[in-house]
Amino acid sequence: MSAIPQQVLANQKATLDNFLAIQGTFFSGFEKLVDLNLKVIKATMDEVAQKSQQAVEVKDAQEALSFTSAFQPNAEKALAYSKHVYDIFSGVQVDLSKLTEEQIAQGQQQVSAAIDQIAKNAPTGSEGAVALLKSSLNTVNSAYDSVAKATRQAADAAESNITAATNATFKAAADAAEAADAAKSGAARARRSAA
Repeated sequence: MSAIPQQVLANQKATLDNFLAIQGTFFSGFEKLVDLNLKVIKATMDEVAQKSQQAVEVKDAQEALSFTSAFQPNAEKALAYSKHVYDIFSGVQVDLSKLTEEQIAQGQQQVSAAIDQIAKNAPTGSEGAVALLKSSLNTVNSAYDSVAKATRQAADAAESNITAATNATFKAAADAAEAADAAKSGAARARRSAA
């Protein structure tokens, strides 16, 4: 069997393997997202059951007022959920980037091998054309490497900025909750001292 049909079969197998890897990455991300949503739904149902039990045990207006204030939206939970969703999508993006880089590296090797094959079979006097092909390939590879490096740096910077913003938002939400609790305690003390 000649080298070209073997090479075509190898290329087809590599393409199929890459397609299956991409499909697996998407499915894995979807599976993680479904798992996260199931956990959130279960935690929400447990919290509703707990709050329902507490509602049954409310005896006076003061307890009812403090109980209803506990139903305010919980920013920390929403932010945590958003962070988990972002982490899942970010993980899928990283995996897809790796697969793409592998595919491009494989394509670069195949083109380089093809140029080497052309060089072996080229007639005398075509060395300049072969050198031009190799030089062009090296230029394209260098340009791709530069773009890939810049893209990775931009993605890393964006992720660190998102992480910093998320942490700042968590801190602000915690500070706001703490201030609200302090205000609630102060109001309760004021009502008791007025009574």
